[in-house]
Amino acid sequence: MARVVVDVMLKPEILDPQGRAVMGALGRLGLTGVASVRQGKRFEIEVDGEIDEDLSERLHELAGSLLSNPVIEDYEIYEEGDEVACDCDDCVCEPVDGSTQVPGEAAGGTDQGGCACGGQGCGGGSGPVDVEAPAAVEKA
Repeated sequence: MARVVVDVMLKPEILDPQGRAVMGALGRLGLTGVASVRQGKRFEIEVDGEIDEDLSERLHELAGSLLSNPVIEDYEIYEEGDEVACDCDDCVCEPVDGSTQVPGEAAGGTDQGGCACGGQGCGGGSGPVDVEAPAAVEKA
């Protein structure tokens, strides 16, 4: 049995009133030094068997039409347990082998907090590595 995770976030250009409310509450609660907060959704989907190309295509269709609003939200799909690496240009990521990679070359590593996007993709690259999107279905 495989577990697929779908993370849905508002697009960077969309205002996030819930994130702003949390940001304000953090300061009132004494937590300072937080630069920004963005609110999102996480879906965990358990599937029988392996994730093949057909299932991957159906999962991307589901994420793009039911789990997210493609006008205002982006989504990322990955199989739980896979390394999710940010490859945006502002990242300082630590690869699996422990060596330091330069920003924008994080494939195969994990975001270690060196990026302002927190591993969510800040627009400088293609964002986190995920379950392969089929050629016929565009990734959000």
